[in-house]
Amino acid sequence: MLFRSPNLRFCICIALLTASGAVCAQTYPSKPIRVIVPFAPGGANDITIRTLNVRLPALLGQSLIIDNRPGAGGNIGAEITAKSPPDGYTLLIANNSLIMNASLYRKLPYDPFRDFVPISMTATSPNMVVSHPALPARNVKELVALAKSKPGEISYASPGAGTSSHLAGALFGSRTGTVIQHVPYKGAGPLMVDQIGGHVMLSFTAPIVSKPHIDSGKLRALAVTSEKRWAAMPNLPSVAESGYPGFDVYVWVAFFAPSGTPRPIVDRIAGDTAKALESREVKERFAAASIETGASTPESLAAFLRKDFELWDKVIKSQGIKLD
Repeated sequence: MLFRSPNLRFCICIALLTASGAVCAQTYPSKPIRVIVPFAPGGANDITIRTLNVRLPALLGQSLIIDNRPGAGGNIGAEITAKSPPDGYTLLIANNSLIMNASLYRKLPYDPFRDFVPISMTATSPNMVVSHPALPARNVKELVALAKSKPGEISYASPGAGTSSHLAGALFGSRTGTVIQHVPYKGAGPLMVDQIGGHVMLSFTAPIVSKPHIDSGKLRALAVTSEKRWAAMPNLPSVAESGYPGFDVYVWVAFFAPSGTPRPIVDRIAGDTAKALESREVKERFAAASIETGASTPESLAAFLRKDFELWDKVIKSQGIKLD
């Protein structure tokens, strides 16, 4: 008789869920946390979590097990996370590819919005328009004029098809009305070797990859792809201020958990991540790697992801880019 009332059953369920959430918040974490990196060691995701590993375990009270699961443009690691128990003990440290892949692939083994809970942004870095010194263009306007005078003859390289560098170049061509050919490489290392050697003239790479070679004079930076100038290179203009307003492209890295992870656990990870990012040691290490830190709330990260998806979905569809 007691449980025949639907309203009463609903209230009891809510009370039990609230109580279990409170218990989760009090006891979490009680064992090490696995953080899946969907790319090989050495990339932005890997560097980000290994830098956070300097401070975050002490705040959480548990160690982080960094698990690199590269392959399929980040899809393998993302799928493993999506299918893991939503208990806060398996997290994903993902970048732009998590959102871009939804448009690049006709079929994914996960849904980036349905199967993950956004936790917090951790780091961002703009791409840079980088040229070999032999390219007769010292700024964006000269590059655009050169590309328009030789349609299809200038190529740009990226660490791989579907990467943020690839799509930044595609967006640049679309916004500037130029035709520049894409040359995909298997990683940033081989790309830099060939660009320094003059085998490819242009790239849209992250500072962590190209800045050391720019500083040495082997490569030349023409612009930064964020809408405003980048603090690490204040004398370098942005693409937007070079005559193409609204051009705002950068690599981001953020924490995610499997869908269904209790909100108290999400809040705990987000709060401790924000504290770790504010620590002097973490800030210094990120600065040395040409990466900017920046935490966020789960809500603001979710809103950002929707906006980012809309941008890249439009670019990918207009350019007919597919990776199947």
